[in-house]
Amino acid sequence: MLPFLIGLNVYILSVVISNRKYKQWPVYRIICWVAGVVFATIAVAGPLAERAHVDFTAHMLGHLLLGMLAPFLMVLAAPMTLLLRTINVSLARRLTRLLKSLPIRIVTNPIVASLLNVGGLWILYTSDLYKIMHENIILHVIIHVHVFLAGYVFTISMIYIDTTPHRTSYVYRSIVLVLTLAAHGILSKYIYVNPPTGVFPAQAEIGGMLMYYGGDAIDMMIIFILCLQWYKASRPRISTNLGYYSFRRS
Repeated sequence: MLPFLIGLNVYILSVVISNRKYKQWPVYRIICWVAGVVFATIAVAGPLAERAHVDFTAHMLGHLLLGMLAPFLMVLAAPMTLLLRTINVSLARRLTRLLKSLPIRIVTNPIVASLLNVGGLWILYTSDLYKIMHENIILHVIIHVHVFLAGYVFTISMIYIDTTPHRTSYVYRSIVLVLTLAAHGILSKYIYVNPPTGVFPAQAEIGGMLMYYGGDAIDMMIIFILCLQWYKASRPRISTNLGYYSFRRS
């Protein structure tokens, strides 16, 4: 939980510094960041995290919080935009060059991000990796870090809330999103029928349903924002075309 607590303090400090230079940072973004940190912390520390070692249902709830809900909320908080408002010009230029680099472009490509996200879950739950992670603390931490980062990268590859140098089309992102949601849904049904190693069938059934319906609820929010951004991006173009044809007819 230490990285999330550090992130919370850095974000709040950045808000204070930013508000001294520019207009007030939106309150709803602060709320989203705090909520994201809270949900991520609940998933890795406390009663739920302890229960997740022996209860697959608790583990799946933690997966939804850490890998889906927390990243979604933290993306809405636009941390990169806030950081660029806070640091000096020299550091901002270096950070911008890093964001424009080829490795970042590859990782944030919707297809790559989807493979890292859902592909990692397929490997985790269809192999002995799930059982091994509960026997090795280092592997346990690595997998949790991957789940969070993969969820965050996947979200920023689908909806552009923050600074995004490498943009892809709405059609491309929509197609990848639909395929990713299908892969996530199929995996949840697979878990329902074929429990991971060491998981009781009853827990696998509840965990599979939680993954299916809980994941759909969070995915619906991503779909809504993507469609809303697509609508706003296309609306001015439609208005301009109508005005042009009206002028030509007159």
